[in-house]
Amino acid sequence: MSVHDSGGPHRSEADDGPSRRGRDFGLPTATALVVGSVIGTGVFALPSALAPYGPVALVALGLVTIGALALAVTFGRLSERVPGSGGPYVYAREAFGEFAGFLTAWSYWITAWAGNAAIVVAWVGYVEVFVNKGHHTGGSVLIALAGLWLPALVNLSGVRAIGAFQVVTTVLKFLPLAFMGTVGLLFVKSGNFGAFNASGGSALGAVSAAGAIALFSYIGLETASVAAGRVRDPQRNVPKATVYGTLACAGLYLLGTLAVFGTVPHARLGSSTAPFTDAMNAVAGGHWAGDLVAVAAIVSGLGALNGWTMICAEMPMAAARDGLFPAAFTKVRGRAEVPAFGILASTALASALTVVSYTRFTRVFTEIVLLSVLTAVIPYLAAVAAQLHWLVQHGRERLDRRRLARDVIVTLLALAFTYWSIQGSGYQTVYYGLFAILLGVPVYVWVKRPHPQPQPATPRPVGLPTILRRALTPRHQH
Repeated sequence: MSVHDSGGPHRSEADDGPSRRGRDFGLPTATALVVGSVIGTGVFALPSALAPYGPVALVALGLVTIGALALAVTFGRLSERVPGSGGPYVYAREAFGEFAGFLTAWSYWITAWAGNAAIVVAWVGYVEVFVNKGHHTGGSVLIALAGLWLPALVNLSGVRAIGAFQVVTTVLKFLPLAFMGTVGLLFVKSGNFGAFNASGGSALGAVSAAGAIALFSYIGLETASVAAGRVRDPQRNVPKATVYGTLACAGLYLLGTLAVFGTVPHARLGSSTAPFTDAMNAVAGGHWAGDLVAVAAIVSGLGALNGWTMICAEMPMAAARDGLFPAAFTKVRGRAEVPAFGILASTALASALTVVSYTRFTRVFTEIVLLSVLTAVIPYLAAVAAQLHWLVQHGRERLDRRRLARDVIVTLLALAFTYWSIQGSGYQTVYYGLFAILLGVPVYVWVKRPHPQPQPATPRPVGLPTILRRALTPRHQH
C-alpha cells in the first residue's frame, strides 16, 4: 500500500534521490544488492567466530535468522509506505522528526563504514591463502587498504558499473556456498562438533553472545530500501528484493555453517582464518578445492564492499539533502550523480579503523563486528518503531484486519529481536558504540545552527540637487 493510500507520511522531494535516468536497478539487481551486501565475507568468517561457543551457536544462528526475516518483512512494508532513498533514516525522520532521523542516519553511517572494515578484515584472511601466508601485520594492512579502495573506484565510475559488478560477484559467490550447504552436508561427522556448549558459561549466555556476532552476517538486508531512489518501481521491487534476498542468504548461512562445523574439527576451527577453505579441503581431500573457495570468498568480499561503499554514501546524501548532514555529502559528479564525497570520506574512515584494529585489537574481526552490530541496532529499532507508530496511527483505516494483525505480530517480533541483539555485545563494545553515536550530537547542533540571512542593500539617500537635476533633464536622455 502506498504512502497516499495508507494515510502515511508525506515524502519530500529529497527522498526521491537521483533523477530517473539514474534508476538502473531492476528487481534482479536490487536482489543482488541485498544478497551481495549481506553475504560478504561475514559468512566465510562466521564459523570461526562462532566456534568458541560450540554447536550451541547454531541455535543462536537459527534465532537470528528468524529475527532477520521479521526485519526483512518489516522493511518491505516500510518501503511501500516511503519508497524514497534513505531506508531507516527516512522512516525515523517521517515518524519521529528531524533529530530522530539524524541519529538514525548517523548510527547507520557508522555501521556502514565500520562494517566495511570488518568485511575487509575477513576478506584479507582469504587473500592470505595465496599471499602473505605468514599473516604479517604490515602486509595484512596493505591488502586490506587495497580491498577498501578498489570498490571505491568502482563506485566512483558510476551506477551502471556498480550494478553490473554486483550481479557478477553475487553469482560467483553463491555457487560455492550452495555447494557447501548441500554436498558438504554429506561429509559431516558428529565428532567434529565438539561439546555442545564450549563457552564454559550458561547456554543462554552463549546463545546471546553468539547471536550478537551472528547478527552481523545479516546486516545489509535493508540495503535495497536505502538505495530505493536508484530502483525502478521501488514500491513493488524493493519489498520483493528485501525478502527474496534475505531468504536466499538464510538458507546458505544455516546449511553452510552447519557443514563447516561438521567437517572441520572444533579444535582447529576456532583458529582458522579461512574456515570454508578448510572445510572444502576436508570434503575434497586436497588443496585445490579450498583454493577455489578462497577465490569465491575474495570475489564475495569485493562484491559486498562494492555494495556497502555505495550505501555509505547514499544514506548521508539523503540526510544532507534534508539539511540534517553536512552539505558536502550532497556533492555528486557525472551524469550518474555519483556521491563522490560520501564515498571518499567513508572509505577513508574505514581505512583508519582497519589500521587501528590491526595494531590494537587482539580479536580484530570480532571486535569490529560487535561495534557494527551495536550501531546497526539503533537504525533497526528506529525503523521498527516507525512501523509500529504507523500501524497504530492508521490501523483503524485499514479494511484488511488479517493483514494488520500479521503486520503487528511481525513488527513486534522484529522489535524483540533487535532488543535481544544487544545482550551479547559486552560492556566495552556498548561503551565504544554509544560514544561513537553520541559524537553525532555536536554535529547535529552544528548542522542546524542558524545561518545569517543576507541583508538587503540600503538605498543611498538622494540629495535635493540630484532631484532637481533629474527633473530638468529631458525624458529621452534618461
